[in-house]
Amino acid sequence: MSNLAADREVKKTPLKSPRHRARELALQGIYQWRVTAGKEAQIEKQIQDEKKLGRYDKELFSKLLRGTLSQHASLEALLAPHLDRPLAELSPVEFAVLLLGVFELSQHPEVPYKVVINEAVELTKTFGGTDGHKYVNGVLDKLAAQIRVMEFAAHK
Repeated sequence: MSNLAADREVKKTPLKSPRHRARELALQGIYQWRVTAGKEAQIEKQIQDEKKLGRYDKELFSKLLRGTLSQHASLEALLAPHLDRPLAELSPVEFAVLLLGVFELSQHPEVPYKVVINEAVELTKTFGGTDGHKYVNGVLDKLAAQIRVMEFAAHK
C-alpha cells in the first residue's frame, strides 16, 4: 500500500479514545449477556482474552460491565417508565446501550450527562439500527432530566 493510500485509511478510521473503546467493549459484553444469559465474570474474561482489542481503559471497562450487569434490575426499573414499549421488545443493541447509559447517568456523576448521551448515541450509530440513535437520545435525555436534575437544569 502506498503512503497516500495508508494516509487515506488512517483518516477514514480515526483512533478511538481508550474510554470510548472501553464503552464499546462493555456494550458488547452487555449485548452478549442479554442474548446468551451468560455469566458476568465469564463474559468479562472472554472479552479481555480477545486479541486485537486496541487501546482501552481496562478499569473503566470492568466498572461499566460489572456495574451494569450487577445492577441491571434497578437500572431496568429506572429505564422502563421512559420507554414506548416493553424492555423485552427493544433490540439487543438498544437495550444494551440504554442500560449502559442509565448506569453511567446514575452511578458516574463525574461524567457530564451530555458526554454519557453522546457516547450512547455514537455507540448506537455504530452498532444499532438506522434510527436507533434517535430513540436512545430521547430516552437518555428524559432520564438525565430525572437523574441529574441540577446538572440538567444548569444546561437547559
